[in-house]
Amino acid sequence: MKLYDYILSPDCYTIRLMAALIGMPLTLRPVDMHPGREHLAPHLLALNPAGSLPILKDGDLLLTEESAMLVHLATQAGPDWLARDMPHAVAEQQQWLSFSSRLTGSLGQARLCAMFEAPGDLAALQQNGIIALRTLEAALFEKRLRQQTFLVSNHPTISDIACFAHVVLAPDGGVSLDPYPSIRLWQRAIRALPGFIEMPGIYRRHDLNAEPDTSAGGAPQQQM
Repeated sequence: MKLYDYILSPDCYTIRLMAALIGMPLTLRPVDMHPGREHLAPHLLALNPAGSLPILKDGDLLLTEESAMLVHLATQAGPDWLARDMPHAVAEQQQWLSFSSRLTGSLGQARLCAMFEAPGDLAALQQNGIIALRTLEAALFEKRLRQQTFLVSNHPTISDIACFAHVVLAPDGGVSLDPYPSIRLWQRAIRALPGFIEMPGIYRRHDLNAEPDTSAGGAPQQQM
């Protein structure tokens, strides 16, 4: 498989991470997205007229949507990553894949504004990101009450990987993760997975300060 990749893109990293976790080798084709804007060059627009990354080619298959890439990779890995052992798994995963687009459009865009001077209302994007984080925190808190670490199952699925990068990189866009203990425990569990890889701003668990083992008995905190 060939991935058209930009090292600082959370969306590209999501696909690199998924491939690494399942042991699927990728051929990386670096794209000079910033400042070169190569993603808008004719040869890449011919692959993806939307002018976005990542782009994944697997033989004759060409994928330009991140959620489709995750499903394709998970299909190669077996049933666990799609949580086929869980009731209502297909619907629940689709909901989280859709939710991940909210993270991209809020936390992801806030990061682009703050780091790359992309146009946008930074304050509004940050507020939308906080709303999304509150939703995720509440869902993970409920899962913790049921002794479940991940979003859909007791093991990680594409739902977790789809949401991970933009959440962890939220501070790059000026949104703190301090008020969200369930999110912090969840992201640490993902960082501890065998095969986990890094990107600038996202590091392995052993590189982080110890996280308190917060009990699930308290209410999740909210950022105001």
